Amino acid sequence: MERPESAIDEENAHNADVEPAEDAIPMPIAMWDFDHCDPKRCSGKKLARNGLIKSMRVGQRFKGIVVTPKGTQPISPSDRIVISECGVAVVECSWARLEEVPFAKIRSPHERLLPYLVATNPVNYGKPWRLNCVEALAAALYIVGHDEHAETLLSKFSWGHSFWTVNGSFIRQYRTCNTAEEVTKMQDTIMAELEAAYEKNRQKGAEEEGDLLVENPNHQKEMWADEGSDDSEDSNGEEEEPQVPSA
Repeated sequence: MERPESAIDEENAHNADVEPAEDAIPMPIAMWDFDHCDPKRCSGKKLARNGLIKSMRVGQRFKGIVVTPKGTQPISPSDRIVISECGVAVVECSWARLEEVPFAKIRSPHERLLPYLVATNPVNYGKPWRLNCVEALAAALYIVGHDEHAETLLSKFSWGHSFWTVNGSFIRQYRTCNTAEEVTKMQDTIMAELEAAYEKNRQKGAEEEGDLLVENPNHQKEMWADEGSDDSEDSNGEEEEPQVPSA
């Protein structure tokens, strides 16, 4: 399938002279890059060096799906036709500097959010929602069924295989949906199940700790020891709550 020339407004386009890679994806893959990230660690720039993504200027119009935090509905399998014909784009920027991005000038008729997924990139590993550029693109492609293209993008990163390992079960559930509304409901179900599982494990841990306290009467004395003690031997025993946002 030929890459649609009309999917990206070519006026003032960047990287027009980049030669397609042998494993180039047969639909437009693009980004608005705001240079917030270290070029050596930026996944979008690495894709560009491999000829797998095209950079656009602010104000250029993209006719495909744009993954952006300003979207009003999640991407769903119903977006497959748009992505197949016109591609998918992302906004390459820092999560800490979103307020600096002129989202009003990033133009597309198809703005989308991503549903609940977990980052596996080295910077934000294990954090829900905090996907980087390549993860966001791969997620969009996976959800609409373009697995081979998602894997082409992820294959350029040593950690790329872990994205499906961590998120495959979520993506499979999203792919059972037909519409954005169904994806939203599925996301709510997934998050509720995660929170319920976490609460169950937390309570189980508390009960097991309680059993140990009962079995060891000397431990009760330790509990009532001077709170001002500088002893830090138990400081590593606290568990951190996973960063699972509420529905």
